[in-house]
Amino acid sequence: MTQPSDIQQQDISFTVEGGVGIVSLNRPKALNALTLEMIRAFDPQLAAWEADPAVKAVLIRGEGGKAFCAGGDVRAVWKSIVEENGGKPSALSRDFFINEYRLNRRIHHFSKPYIAVLDGITMGGGVGLSRHGAFRIVTETSMIAMPETAIGLFPDVGGSWFLNECPGWTGYYLALTGARLDAADAIYTEMATHFVPQAKLPEMQAALCAADWSAGTAEAVVRKIVQSFADAAGQPKLAANRAIIDICFQKDSVPAILAALEAQGGAFAHEALETLAHRSPTSMCVSLEQLRRGRGLSIEAALAMEYRMTQACMRGHDFFEGIRAVLVDKDHAPKWQPARLQDVTQELVEGHFAAPEGGDLRFD
Repeated sequence: MTQPSDIQQQDISFTVEGGVGIVSLNRPKALNALTLEMIRAFDPQLAAWEADPAVKAVLIRGEGGKAFCAGGDVRAVWKSIVEENGGKPSALSRDFFINEYRLNRRIHHFSKPYIAVLDGITMGGGVGLSRHGAFRIVTETSMIAMPETAIGLFPDVGGSWFLNECPGWTGYYLALTGARLDAADAIYTEMATHFVPQAKLPEMQAALCAADWSAGTAEAVVRKIVQSFADAAGQPKLAANRAIIDICFQKDSVPAILAALEAQGGAFAHEALETLAHRSPTSMCVSLEQLRRGRGLSIEAALAMEYRMTQACMRGHDFFEGIRAVLVDKDHAPKWQPARLQDVTQELVEGHFAAPEGGDLRFD
């Protein structure tokens, strides 16, 4: 039997109970935002559990009651460049994304049941810790989003792959707007798999840790237990607007999407237009191109492309301005450059997909 890992940190911990490896994210004051140190602790632990026949499944949860994981610690990346490296890309701005994406890939290919409990807020890097696993549990408090266009970035952690897995063109809507999903919409868009009421989570975890693993495959055992606690999530709001989403977000440019929303009219289209008016023009155009290029890619190719994109963002303007406006000064009044969609050139967009200094992301 694997003993609790000796890689113990204040911010992340690992234990094993009844054949279940349990990962606890423990930065509640930062909504469990993921640091490079947490990633570097988690990746080898997950590899060790995969190789250990005594570990049958892995469950990951966030502590503090407010969030599973609000994303990667991009403020630390911002600080490492702006305050510590004279505005130039830093070691952290490379190492963070390299290690995060390698962890995303490990989760994607993990051969044992991987259960993510998305209670509370889950955004960005938190989606990367969950969407690649087989069991994605939401509750009545869940809020899931990929809000990167609001900070001058793009929906990464494999978004090129999983947003193309969403029904119709809903993934494109989520990528550009950063729309927030409740439990029902998370299940509708395949960001989640099961709804379990928050009050039942301790009992569900206890049942998993007391499971009879001889009763079938580990996947079948976990599925039976999770389904025994699952309830209906209710009606997804996005389903009612699916036709509008599909008509508008299949367009081949951001200006064409905006024009289609204008032509639709109505409350949903108006709200989408209001949201898009505040997003980084560059990020929207880059994100649309990202998803178009991402169709049919393997997870490895998708993450390698996204690494190129992050390194381009580290050399640009909008990532630093977005982080400043949302996470540092918190004035929520970013000054994007360029500020107008018509000034985002094809050359600027394509530059985000060029090979970065230092070489491409590689996997073992």
